[in-house]
Amino acid sequence: MARELGLGGTERQLAEIALALDREQFEPHVGCFTAGGFRARELREAGVPILELGVRSLVSRSALVGARRMGAYLARHGVGLVHAFDVPMDLFAVPVARWCRTPVVLSSQRAHRDLTPGLRRHLLRVMDRMVDGIVVNSRAVARQLAERDGVPASMVRLAYNGLDTRVFRREGERVELPWGEAAVVIGTVCALRPEKGLSILMEAFRKVKAARPGVKLVIVGSGPMLAELAAGGDEDCHFQPAERNVAPWLRAMDIFVLPSLSESLSNSLMEAMGCGCCPVASRAGGNPELVQDGETGLLFPVGDAEALAARLALLLDQPAYRRRLAAQAERRIEEHFTREQAARAMGEIYREFLARGA
Repeated sequence: MARELGLGGTERQLAEIALALDREQFEPHVGCFTAGGFRARELREAGVPILELGVRSLVSRSALVGARRMGAYLARHGVGLVHAFDVPMDLFAVPVARWCRTPVVLSSQRAHRDLTPGLRRHLLRVMDRMVDGIVVNSRAVARQLAERDGVPASMVRLAYNGLDTRVFRREGERVELPWGEAAVVIGTVCALRPEKGLSILMEAFRKVKAARPGVKLVIVGSGPMLAELAAGGDEDCHFQPAERNVAPWLRAMDIFVLPSLSESLSNSLMEAMGCGCCPVASRAGGNPELVQDGETGLLFPVGDAEALAARLALLLDQPAYRRRLAAQAERRIEEHFTREQAARAMGEIYREFLARGA
């Protein structure tokens, strides 16, 4: 269950799991507050039932109506396990499912809880005591739950994000960039929010391009920092609003940078690796679980523009090394982070808790 079924990493992973679960063992249903996103169409076309709860706010009458609707649906379909995928559903679906005596109730933590301050952080800790288990998508988040929220390790299960490698692969359509054939294209795809550290990328880019004419920067995404970032750009920077289909943009990038200040396990970083980009990422959160420094990409200290500029300069000056890292990054995704592997891992978690519930 997730708040909505549109453009977003959590929504993508929910859909990938629902589509790839073993149908001989599971009959997936998807629940959401609103079902107007394009993921809903994908799921319906694959025959996955969708329950739209119509919840507009957790402190409104619509929440009560949605709770009754969810309870009736669980009973009608004999649902044995409810899995909340994001914070809104952790706070809504967990108590509703528990009140309805659903045999197994799982929550998720797919981002650092530092991004969920105040009352909601406190409520998440309450939910931690109501669920049978918490699914995380990186070891970094598991460590944070233990160290800062006191969650016992016995409650936490790891299921890495998975990628549809039929979509995110080196071969395929490429966008035409506004500069034609640039020497090297550095790029990123993400929501333009402060925790993504994009000002660090802009600063590092200005440092390296001064001595390397022809290098370009592409930033794909939308968000509150767009105006500030665009003001610091020039004719060598291109800002593209968020795209539903990002693979053609990734294939046009030689180096993909994820300068996050906070991260769990980045879908964008995985997608870039799958599309043949050479990845450079901060050491935030689960980034080191994807990028093995010097083997499948390069890492740099969080918030350090000088260090990022040095990594970029190395890759710009050594194209053979850059291509080797890109090839090894692509192989790592194919071997360890496919959606089939993610669905198998999640299926194992579901089987374990269902056996306990039974």
